[in-house]
Amino acid sequence: MTESESSPYAPLSPPVIAAIRQAVGDACVIQDPTKLEDFSRDAMAGIEKFPELVVEPTTVEQVRALLQLANVHHFPVTPRGLGTGLAGGAVPVFAGVVLSMAKMNRIIEIDKNNLIAVVEPGVINADLKRAARRQGLFYPPDPASMDTCSIGGNAATNAGGSSCVKYGTTRDYVLGLEAVLPNGELIRTGVQTRKGVVGYDLTHLLVGSEGTLAVITKLILKLLPHPPAVSTVVALFRDLTSAMSSVSAILANGCIPCALEFLDRNCLDLVGDSLPFESARSAGAFLLVQADGAATVVDAEVEKMGAYCLDNGAIDVIWAPDSYKRAQMWEVRKQVSVTIENSSPVYIPEDVVVPIAGIADFVDNLPDFAERYQVKIYAFGHAGDGNIHLNITAQSRASMSQVEEGIYAILQKVVSMGGTISGEHGIGLAKRRFLHLELAPANVCLQRSIKQVFDTNQILNPGKIFQ
Repeated sequence: MTESESSPYAPLSPPVIAAIRQAVGDACVIQDPTKLEDFSRDAMAGIEKFPELVVEPTTVEQVRALLQLANVHHFPVTPRGLGTGLAGGAVPVFAGVVLSMAKMNRIIEIDKNNLIAVVEPGVINADLKRAARRQGLFYPPDPASMDTCSIGGNAATNAGGSSCVKYGTTRDYVLGLEAVLPNGELIRTGVQTRKGVVGYDLTHLLVGSEGTLAVITKLILKLLPHPPAVSTVVALFRDLTSAMSSVSAILANGCIPCALEFLDRNCLDLVGDSLPFESARSAGAFLLVQADGAATVVDAEVEKMGAYCLDNGAIDVIWAPDSYKRAQMWEVRKQVSVTIENSSPVYIPEDVVVPIAGIADFVDNLPDFAERYQVKIYAFGHAGDGNIHLNITAQSRASMSQVEEGIYAILQKVVSMGGTISGEHGIGLAKRRFLHLELAPANVCLQRSIKQVFDTNQILNPGKIFQ
């Protein structure tokens, strides 16, 4: 089903809207057309659809009431975090109601003794990090949008970030959930302990399900002791292939960085002047390597990783021990996508993952793809776990058919290497047409069946993941 096809849902009638208002309270309902635009899209450019109504609950009872009405009156409900997604997952393709979880944003508890946090889904990732840090604790998942993205949205797409190479993704920190099923029933899944094997693992089924199976209303999250020290080294290379060879060498020799990020030459052309050293703009690739732990250990670790970079062709290695310079570099890294998007009329973000040993081979093919399909490819991302963000741009929307061909060819290459077409953005609307590249028909059929079990009337985030 495409965005242009007719909706299988009837428009909300005045009596249904009145029933929604009565069930959740007028204060939670947004119907003003001038305000609905803010809920018509996420951060994925080019996909937009206005909802008929927005509901911003503050309690789980309001979520339950809305979903119960949706089943009775058969209208679609699109869950939404803070709208930072890059796959169109929060776009209400069939209008209906957007269920914005932004106001369910309480940090209910930071339990220092048991190393857990209990939070509502609207909590901003960075706010949780700061609250945990005040207790000497650490919540590792760190998407580039962590200052503006919500924990519930992170869970919906199993978001990762720079720290994945050492600490894993959001799924690795979700111990349990409270969630409302599409029929309005409240369930609690998982545990508050570090281990638990009772029944099927519904918690980790819901994490990454992109709001298609249930609405998360509470999360129990694992925390870690905060690392006492962090140290960083930056390596500059003549080309991206050498940088990726260094990544393989670092990991193959037993080093465990807490971040291993890269920018290619195209990215450096855009943001290199903002980095706190002059030589970045002229380099062919930039590698940021960071380690955390005991101070005596991390300094030796980054020195060793810098040596591996030099062995694999780095033209310069710069130690960046002070927090101000580190903050500058991370801010530049986080702004890369926005800078690229603002530089071109056509901007399509892809986030592929390839096996670590194949990173150098994959990036070596990117210039050929760019030339063959007349696009410009900006490559950056999480080299430590093979998650490569490819921002594909073109100077005219008239060339979109050729751009689409190029994206298809790139994703075919990724899958042929044993990789995956999405590392952390999800499928949503943007990638559902490519699902068949990775999943066999029997696999898709099984997943559709799971969706049917959870959502018999197909009212929760319809049109996402599957065509």
